[in-house]
Amino acid sequence: MVRLERQAARYRDELLMLAISTILRDLPLKSPFRISGHVFESQPVVEARVTRGGHVGRGEASGIYYTGDTPAAAKQLLDGLQLDESISREELRRLLPAGAARNALDCALWELEAAEAGLPVWKLAGFSAARPLLTTMTLGADDPATMAAGAIGYAGARALKLKLSGDVDVDIERVRAVRAARPEVWIGVDANQGYASADALAPLVPVLVDCGVQLLEQPFKRGGEAALDGLKLPLPVAADESCLDLNELETLPGRFQVVNIKLDKCGGLTEGLLMARRAQELGLKLMVGNMVGTSLAMAPAFVLGQLCDVVDLDGPVFIARDPEPTVDYSGGDIWCPPDVWGPDAMLENRA
Repeated sequence: MVRLERQAARYRDELLMLAISTILRDLPLKSPFRISGHVFESQPVVEARVTRGGHVGRGEASGIYYTGDTPAAAKQLLDGLQLDESISREELRRLLPAGAARNALDCALWELEAAEAGLPVWKLAGFSAARPLLTTMTLGADDPATMAAGAIGYAGARALKLKLSGDVDVDIERVRAVRAARPEVWIGVDANQGYASADALAPLVPVLVDCGVQLLEQPFKRGGEAALDGLKLPLPVAADESCLDLNELETLPGRFQVVNIKLDKCGGLTEGLLMARRAQELGLKLMVGNMVGTSLAMAPAFVLGQLCDVVDLDGPVFIARDPEPTVDYSGGDIWCPPDVWGPDAMLENRA
């Protein structure tokens, strides 16, 4: 009898343990994707899975190429972790630095907690409901005619984001070509740090205004934000590479009007929500963005997007195959069904 009781106790303890596993995947893209200084043909990602008491949580991360934060490095870090079974997401914020490893594990813990509580993640995050979100569709920095054709190809899109390269003459033609092709849509442009100075940017600005562009994202290099000092631009400027996490938010007011929060940069939904609320206190508008990934990576960002003024969650559009179940793109909106991520997620469909 004593031996049976010990075996039962050991079995209960094993059920309550937090187990972590990881897997690397390489996601081929449908076609090469160009931004300032880079061409992507595939996107590696790391998926973290946590199990406890028969429940499972998952999170996917791509890392940030310009900081050297790779999925392979994230996997190595996660594989070496030994965590207490009751670790909280706030404790995880103190344990791991911002980046892909913490993003994947933080998002996995969100799904695990939602499954344990029997609640949708958005409700666990404090939202009374979730709504579809207008999302931008991104056009890579190709020749103007190709970008115009791509804009027409996004027939249902109501918002477009144009990647620019920093070659001002070509960028001007890109903007004009897309606006001519789609006169009715919201347009934002993303320079991905492509402009060297305010003088280099100057010829583009009146074209942006003339073409009704609503947002200019990251015109100058990270570390070169002083180029914005005293620069009175006629449209809002968003910080992407210039703001990685909560601490860096404090440097933005006076230079930027919008912050692009990406879970791969800040290290997960927990920090993303903290950033959003602090940004609002600082008077900044909110944008949620993504690196290329599957619907599993979009789902936590979709929760954050419930707070945001601009949503850019089109990552799965670029990959050759998005494993089911998937987010839904319809009428220019993104919607995350409950079976993608959360207690209703259909894990058997994600091989």
